[in-house]
Amino acid sequence: MLYTLKRWISGASAEAEWGGLPEWAKQQGWDIKRVREVGGFVIDGAMDGSAGQLPWRLEWGPSQRDYIKGRELRMRMELQLPPDLQMLVLSRPLMEVLEKAAYEHFTQTSQTFIDGTAPEEMRWLSMFTKVAVADRNLRSRFGVVASDPHLAASWLDGDLTEHFNQAVQAWLSSEPPLVLMTLRGRLYLRLGCDEPQPALLGSVVSLFSKAAQHAHRVGQSLGPVSTNEWPSTAISAWQAQLDAEDGRPGSEPR
Repeated sequence: MLYTLKRWISGASAEAEWGGLPEWAKQQGWDIKRVREVGGFVIDGAMDGSAGQLPWRLEWGPSQRDYIKGRELRMRMELQLPPDLQMLVLSRPLMEVLEKAAYEHFTQTSQTFIDGTAPEEMRWLSMFTKVAVADRNLRSRFGVVASDPHLAASWLDGDLTEHFNQAVQAWLSSEPPLVLMTLRGRLYLRLGCDEPQPALLGSVVSLFSKAAQHAHRVGQSLGPVSTNEWPSTAISAWQAQLDAEDGRPGSEPR
């Protein structure tokens, strides 16, 4: 009884701190569900594509990565990209932290490679080439590596760069840990975030959607994977597939 009461009080307090987030999400046409076990929430939405709507999922809760302390926002979207299209954008401070961690991993274990226990973000810093980003402001605030630097430069070109630069003047001004990457045909985002206010979520979704559009364009330039059109997978089917592959609801690849 006491445990239930405490959980209810903490949940009510959290929702109050979210600044009307449930109502705001519903106004956007998104489904939001509270995850009581971790004091977080899940939002399912979709963006328009040439073959219908493309579903995405946003989660907020305890961080799943050691390099993000406290809580984080996570987004993912199935794009049916070529599986070898591997591109990674990191906030500059986070990139420096992961590079240092990778170096310490090498020296402490006397290994000549980073094994599978390290997250992709760390391994890619050692495996892939750093991308020469054209925009000076973007280059000073973010690090980029990719399996193909030319494709990554094309991905970040144009209005996606503008979105990043606008974010730097607003919600990324304090340089929180940020990861944006294409992996196994999907687009992923992680952001250190202790206060998931509606304005912030709207900005994150906007950047993520623009990154998805550009990644899809780059993927199409390499030829079809299974279709040349935006996939029209329903949210429920996409969610079930992810849960089956990842092993548990709300999990991400490690």
